[in-house]
Amino acid sequence: MGIGATAGVAAVGGFALSANASSTGSKSSGASDSLVFDKGAYTELTTTITDADGTDHTVVYHFWKAITYVARPVDAKYQSLNVSVPVTIDGKAVDATNAPIVFANSVGGYMPSSVADATGVGGAEMTGGMPTGGAGGSASPSASAAPSASSSAGTGEVQSGGNAMVNAQGGMVNLGKLGLAAGYVVVEPGARGRTLTDSAGTYYGTAPAAIVDLKAAVRYVRANKGVIPGNTDRIVSTGTSAGGALSSLLGASGDSPVYDKYLKELGAADASDAIFATGAWCPITDLEHADGAYEFNWGTNVTASTGKVVDQTVSKALRAQFAEYQASLRLRGLNGFGPLTARNYDAYMVETYLQPSATKYLAALSEADRATYLAANTFITWSGGRATFTWADFLTHVGARKKTTPAFDAFDLSAGENNEFGAGTTEARHFTAYGAKNDTTGLATKRVASDIPEKLDLMNPMHHIGEENPGRSRHWWIRLGTKDSDTSLTVSANLAAALDGLGDDVNHLYYWDEGHGSNVDPGDFLKWIANVTGDSKRGRSAK
Repeated sequence: MGIGATAGVAAVGGFALSANASSTGSKSSGASDSLVFDKGAYTELTTTITDADGTDHTVVYHFWKAITYVARPVDAKYQSLNVSVPVTIDGKAVDATNAPIVFANSVGGYMPSSVADATGVGGAEMTGGMPTGGAGGSASPSASAAPSASSSAGTGEVQSGGNAMVNAQGGMVNLGKLGLAAGYVVVEPGARGRTLTDSAGTYYGTAPAAIVDLKAAVRYVRANKGVIPGNTDRIVSTGTSAGGALSSLLGASGDSPVYDKYLKELGAADASDAIFATGAWCPITDLEHADGAYEFNWGTNVTASTGKVVDQTVSKALRAQFAEYQASLRLRGLNGFGPLTARNYDAYMVETYLQPSATKYLAALSEADRATYLAANTFITWSGGRATFTWADFLTHVGARKKTTPAFDAFDLSAGENNEFGAGTTEARHFTAYGAKNDTTGLATKRVASDIPEKLDLMNPMHHIGEENPGRSRHWWIRLGTKDSDTSLTVSANLAAALDGLGDDVNHLYYWDEGHGSNVDPGDFLKWIANVTGDSKRGRSAK
C-alpha cells in the first residue's frame, strides 16, 4: 500500500497516514483502480519558505505523501511520490488547478532516492549512504562565499542530488519549496538506485531502473489528468548531477517505445511519459563518452587526491576517443560558431560560455571589488566591460581535477558508474571497450557484456536527441559551474548544441567560479517556467 494522509486533516508541521494508491493490481490501463489519485487523501500543512529574493512567504498547502505510482512495484519505498499543492500564499488564495507541475527528482550519484520519510514539501532525499566514485562526486558540503573581491567567486559544493544545490552565498536551494512558493504544483518522485540489493544479493536498482521509475511517475501524473491538481501537459523536470542527467534523459526520451517493456513489467499507467520542459544542473551523462570528454577538458590538470597529473598515456588515448566521437556528432556551435570539433572546442567554450560567464560575474561586482578580484586573477583582461582570457589560463585557474583516469569506467571497477551498470549479483561492470580492455580486476573476458549497448542507449539523452525523438521536451534550462570537475564542461555544451540544432529552446550558461551542485539563479528559473508554460498569465509572478 502507498502511504498518504487522511482526507482533510489540517496540521502544521505534521501529517496523518492512510492509503493513496494500492501497490497491487492487474495490468495497467490508463488510471487503473490501483493508480487513481485520491483527491481527498491530503494533509493541510503550513510552512514558511524564503524565496530566491530572500523574502519569506507563509504557504498553506495540501500534501499527499508516498503515493505508489506503479501497480506492481519492486520496492514501494522508492517507487512512490509526494504531491504538494499551494492553497494560500501570504493569505492570498492560490488556484493551482492549471498551474505548471515542478517534477523535482532528488537522485544523486545514481543512488536510490525516497520520499517515504518526508514530512512536507522538499523532503525527498537520496538514501543508501553518500555516493562514492564516478557520479557520486567527492565534494563535501561547504559554504560558498558571496560574490566579492576574493580570488574565487564561490566554489561552494554539495553532494550530488536534486535537493542538494547551493546558491552563491552558500545557502541551500530547494526547487520543490521554491516552486511551491511560486504557486506551482510540486511532484517529488522517488526512484530505485544502483546500490539496492535483495536478500539474494541481486541488484535491482541499476540501469535502467532510475529512468524507468521516473517515467512511471510521470505516467501516473498524466494518467490522472483532471484529478491531480496542476496542468499535466506542463510538467517541468528538475535534477542535479546524476539527477540532472536523469532529468535531461527524461526530457530527451519522452514516449520512446524502448522503455515500454520495463514500464509494463511494473504496471505503469498507460499514459504519456513526455514532459514539457527540462531543467538540468551539472548533468553527468553521455557516460560511454564521458572518459574521453573528461580528459579533453581536465587531462593536464593535477588530480586533487594525488597532486599529480594522471597517466598521460591513458589520458591521451581517451582524448583521441573524444576527438573521434566529437567529429561523429557533426554538431554546430551556438550563435553561428560553426562545426564543433576537438580542435576548436576550447575556443568555443571560451568564447561562447566562459568569457560571458566571467563578464557577468565581474560586472555585478562593485568597482572596488572588481579591481581586487582582477588583481588576484591577472589572467583575466578586463576591457570595455568584457573579460577575456585563454583556455590554458582558465584551466590553471580552476586548479586540481577531482577524478583520476578513467574517471567513469574505472579500470578497477571502482567508479559509481561501474556499479550503475552492474547486473544480477555482479556489483560493477565495465561499459566501455577501453575500460574492459584495460581491466585490472582479473576478469576472464575483457569485453563489455552483450546487454551493455542497449542499457547505454536507455541511459543517454544524446541517443534520443540523435534519433530526433518527437516526444522530447522543446524547452531546456541547463546549468553548470565553471569549476565543476565532476564531469567535463563539454558534456552539457554538447547537449545544448544538439538540442539547438533541432530547433529547441535552449537556455544554457555556466556559473563563474562555482562548483558542483551550484544554482545561483533559481529565481530566473522559476520565471522561465512561467514564460515557457504560459503561466505568467495566471496572476502570480514567480520568485
